[in-house]
Amino acid sequence: MLKESFTRLETRSDKAIGYFYGRLFTADPRLRALFPIALDAQRDRFFHALTRIVWSQDNPEELAAYLARLGRAHRRYGVTAEHYTAIEHALIATLRVYARDVWSPGVEETWVEAYRSAAATMIEAAERDADGAPPWWAAEVVEHDRRADDLAVLTLSPERPLPFAPGQYVTVQTSRWPRVWRPYSIANAPRSDGRLRLHVRARPGGWVSGALVRGTGPGDTVLLGPAAGTMTLDPDSGRDLLLVAGGTGLAPVKALAEQAVAAGRRRDVRLLVGARTERDLYDLADLRLLEAAYPWVRVLPVLSDDPDFGGLRGTPADVLSGLDGLDGLDGWDGGWDDRDAYVAGPVPMVRGTVAALQRLGMPLERIHHDLLRAEE
Repeated sequence: MLKESFTRLETRSDKAIGYFYGRLFTADPRLRALFPIALDAQRDRFFHALTRIVWSQDNPEELAAYLARLGRAHRRYGVTAEHYTAIEHALIATLRVYARDVWSPGVEETWVEAYRSAAATMIEAAERDADGAPPWWAAEVVEHDRRADDLAVLTLSPERPLPFAPGQYVTVQTSRWPRVWRPYSIANAPRSDGRLRLHVRARPGGWVSGALVRGTGPGDTVLLGPAAGTMTLDPDSGRDLLLVAGGTGLAPVKALAEQAVAAGRRRDVRLLVGARTERDLYDLADLRLLEAAYPWVRVLPVLSDDPDFGGLRGTPADVLSGLDGLDGLDGWDGGWDDRDAYVAGPVPMVRGTVAALQRLGMPLERIHHDLLRAEE
């Protein structure tokens, strides 16, 4: 009944979600202050969450884990337990209108039960999280290194320790865009001074990314949400590492490389950095310093759109498949099936790399990638 009635919303999702927010804010205008000025992205996220809740009913363990993450994430917006009741009323009112041809008392009872179960899981997770962590951290920008017109590396100093594991990300809010949060991977392993680095590329129409790259400087303050994400090193594995990055996907894999060399166990690390042009290798100098300090770390850049580049050309998937003749490069002549792989970057690059590694015999359970990042 949930799935059948929800398909009525899917066919007219824009109108249905607009109706939902209209009902919500009409019933309690104070709730509007919890949301960003422009609701476009918020509408998409809400519908994505609703879709996942409906279609994950057959997998209760996965659904519970997702809802717990969602409940914890909502703390940064100031969402409290009583807000869930108002959302329930607006949602049921929306379903009555847009699923009227299949609506019945039984369908409504099923929706109310499913929603209240989901809300209870989210509220419980948020309350547990509130016992040990704040909903956000204020952090001072101590360095703002503009590496290109559209890219900057920011060093942040949180007001109090922000726990994280290499490979995780934090959500960021700037003073220019209140209640608008965007996720950015942390580009370093934990440091004694508590500072963390973010690699930020300004996206067309990107409110937060544009503000961080072009409208932020040393001394400014941003808000950071709790660290999240599962692309972390397997604590039970001592296998060598293959790290593959594209664009600012370099941030999480660089953090993993730092963790690997600092762990005390000499794990061979191969870091393949994909970019379009040589200008896009914005952090290569720092990677070369890491390589020079730890001889068991090897960095290999590969460019896809630079015909004058003297090194390897193509995509990371091309390189891993041996299309560019890696046999002559020491330490890059295969054997990937004996390693753990971590891949981060643009979606097509990640998918192509994962497929190439599977063709080379690497088990899927050893391939970790940022496409697994939960939508929040």
